[in-house]
Amino acid sequence: MSAEHLQEAAVDEEGTESADVHQFVTFVVGGEVFAVDMAPVQEIIRLPAVVRVPLAPSSLLGLANLRGKVLPIILLRRIFGFPEQAHDDATRALVIDVGQPLGFVVDRVASVISVRSEQIEPVAGIQGTFNSELLTGILKDVGGFAMVMVLNFARLVAQEFAEIAQIARGTAMTGGVLDSSADNEDKEASDELQLVSFAVAGQEYAIDITSVQEIVQIPETIVHVPNSPTHVLGLMTLRERLLPLVSLRSLFALPARALDEKSRIVVVALGQAAVGIITDSVSEVLRVPLAQVDRMPGLLAREDALSDITEICRLDGGRRLVAILSVDNMFKHTVVQEALKTVDGMNANTHDEQPGEDRSDEEEQLVVFRLAESEFGVPIESVQEIVRLPDELTPVPKAPAYVEGVINLRGAVLPVIDQRKRLGLPPIERNDRQRIMVFVLNGVRTGFIVDTVTEVLKIPKAAIETAPRLSGEQARLLGRVANLEQQGRMIQLIEPAHLIDTTELADLNT
Repeated sequence: MSAEHLQEAAVDEEGTESADVHQFVTFVVGGEVFAVDMAPVQEIIRLPAVVRVPLAPSSLLGLANLRGKVLPIILLRRIFGFPEQAHDDATRALVIDVGQPLGFVVDRVASVISVRSEQIEPVAGIQGTFNSELLTGILKDVGGFAMVMVLNFARLVAQEFAEIAQIARGTAMTGGVLDSSADNEDKEASDELQLVSFAVAGQEYAIDITSVQEIVQIPETIVHVPNSPTHVLGLMTLRERLLPLVSLRSLFALPARALDEKSRIVVVALGQAAVGIITDSVSEVLRVPLAQVDRMPGLLAREDALSDITEICRLDGGRRLVAILSVDNMFKHTVVQEALKTVDGMNANTHDEQPGEDRSDEEEQLVVFRLAESEFGVPIESVQEIVRLPDELTPVPKAPAYVEGVINLRGAVLPVIDQRKRLGLPPIERNDRQRIMVFVLNGVRTGFIVDTVTEVLKIPKAAIETAPRLSGEQARLLGRVANLEQQGRMIQLIEPAHLIDTTELADLNT
């Protein structure tokens, strides 16, 4: 119900409207009846699906998508200290503008009423039963209720979300590109390769990360092209453009396998052309010293079946071999060239973008991972590498509770932090889907355990907005959110520089 409809209902109920008449929306929370002046009420909605937000006040249920805008949803029962109650068909959220739109969950909305000024009484009479500082007055014998308490939502927000008010008074947070200078201090990558590794039929392969545009999940719909080579599985739509999908299993003459929830598409680029490579699963982001990389033996490199593999890297003392694929060689395949020509023609007929147009300045490339039931993202340039979680970590005496321990990463000690504990989320048992994301924070390489790394994704900057300010720490760490309305996704963007404060970081480095 919109604000316009609310006003129409109020006028209809009284039959007239004057300067001395006030409109209120009445609602029930925990058996108590409240009212709010209708002026700041934007609309009344059913309780939407929400995304949980770490480091936010306990009264915040989460963030919802309201017609393309991010809307915080707040539980009035928790603010008032009332017992928790399951939501039902009567549950509603009042969308109220208190400097920024907020949704307040109520048990039910009663009615819209019109009240004359003389019917509004002072609040002194109920000081013993309710915090009168949150009230602006009392309505008696209106709307079928003996007493209705008029809530001042501006005061309520200032009390419950004190840090929001403080942040709002200060300098507004910028919504621009994150400054990754702190992460670039340790760029000694000249003697290393940074690779995205993935599995196909039990073998590990890798591609230079500079050739990887993004990593996405298998779409619901793949368009099969008639008379196409068996290597080309079909086409998918990726941000309004068609992308040919090539099966590595077919290209390498490996047994076919049905796609599942672990399957991923690695989007690789050569110039302005792009191809989606279908893999069984994406493993991790590797930083491999050049000393551990060998050229493919010349005799094998001449074999057609192995011409795409140009190098082999030796990990774990030579026990783990990862084949490095050449994107240049893969794009030389006749089947890939034919698929690209077909797609170029189709894209030219269906898209206004000119050939060669660079959209990189309109997008941000993110590594997306999951914690609990929520998705988070960090700029890809801030991620040093992504590694598997070892069976054991060496504990650190007297370390903060969120520090799981340290591991040996190529001869260097890496402190490892449980990101769930860091963000106040419930713990889970260790499993093989967890990964350690490695960042460089103020010159200190630090690892953070996440539930799973799902994809590398390019997101239009138009879909990224400043996150609602819910607490000081949340605003610093989770200051932006990618609202992908058409996909029904909301990805909270982490500022890596604020993953851990400077003092704690210095302690870890001692």
